[in-house]
Amino acid sequence: MYNLPNILTISRIVVIPLIFLSVYVTSSAWAVFAAILFIAASITDYFDGYLARARGETSAFGRLLDPIADKLLVASALVVLLAKPDMLITRLSYIPVVVILCREILVSGLREFLMEVKVGMPVTRLAKWKTGFQMTALSMLLLKGVWYWGGIGEILLWVAAVLTFITGYQYFQKSLDYIHKINKATKVAAATPVKKVVKDVAKKVGRPAAKKQKTKTSVAKKAKVSKVKKEAKE
Repeated sequence: MYNLPNILTISRIVVIPLIFLSVYVTSSAWAVFAAILFIAASITDYFDGYLARARGETSAFGRLLDPIADKLLVASALVVLLAKPDMLITRLSYIPVVVILCREILVSGLREFLMEVKVGMPVTRLAKWKTGFQMTALSMLLLKGVWYWGGIGEILLWVAAVLTFITGYQYFQKSLDYIHKINKATKVAAATPVKKVVKDVAKKVGRPAAKKQKTKTSVAKKAKVSKVKKEAKE
């Protein structure tokens, strides 16, 4: 469980308290430190999966923890953006923040539901692009006020929100399609006539019984004929 890919995944969770401290420690040096930690943690999101496949160290623990670590890291960074006193984003940009948070909760719920019925929800290519835009936007916004280009992060945050909404809808649609299949199968089973079911069961159960009864009758008949022949000889 404690191989290099899983350690990289765990590191994304470990740095969250340090990033969140930037809400209380308002110095520029700590803001840069928190942004560097977030960027490093974002990079591990790529390398943990790559190393796990390259080294043959994929595990159930890694598959479980990887999406959880991503969501915790992104959610924590979004809270920092809203909570910092120097207002890293405008009030209008609260909209993409809420969209991203709601989508992450929605997808987590869908994964939990589909896992119960043993249906996988693979990550799409568009979802990977969404994650890339999210991490880039948040990295830039955490450096806003320190780095000249930090303001571009707010634009990228809106792009990430659009991709987030699209991928969330795709996952939700897949779940609805699966639910429709279950409902359809249930209706077909309920619409099957009871008499037909009973008849089919009777056929399956009755055939061996009839064959057995026929065999008994044949044996009894042969025994009776043998008895008659024996009496005739006597």
